[in-house]
Amino acid sequence: MKKQILTWALLLTVCISSAFANAITPEGVTEQVMNAFRKDFSAAQDVKWETGKEYTKATFVMNEQVLFAYYSQKGELVAVTRNLLSGQLPINLLSDLKKNYNGYWISDLFEMAAGNETSYYVTVENSDYNVVLKSSGTAGWEVYKKDKKNAL
Repeated sequence: MKKQILTWALLLTVCISSAFANAITPEGVTEQVMNAFRKDFSAAQDVKWETGKEYTKATFVMNEQVLFAYYSQKGELVAVTRNLLSGQLPINLLSDLKKNYNGYWISDLFEMAAGNETSYYVTVENSDYNVVLKSSGTAGWEVYKKDKKNAL
């Protein structure tokens, strides 16, 4: 009887351990990416993973802010992004945006750190156009993409 209880306890432990192993290493995320992420963002919380053909994206919370880290399949950190409010832009970029895109509203704004460079991307819209602007540093905006909206 004791052997049977011990066998069941051991079997239950193995089953529980394998269930939690899948939660620790999500499907499609390589061990290199997991190790690099743990090293780069040891204080990360609430991590969610998405895998693509060329990259793996980790969405997580750190210092009370949602961040997005992109890794190559080899575990190399490609970029880190975070959403911003317009008031968080460098003052030169904010004034340039208000001056040159006064009749537009902001629909998306984020900061991207890749290597030693920080870039800002903003999507502004009006009734006719969606415009994505990019700034490398704080010098000013350049048009990254411009699309005419479809008329109904």
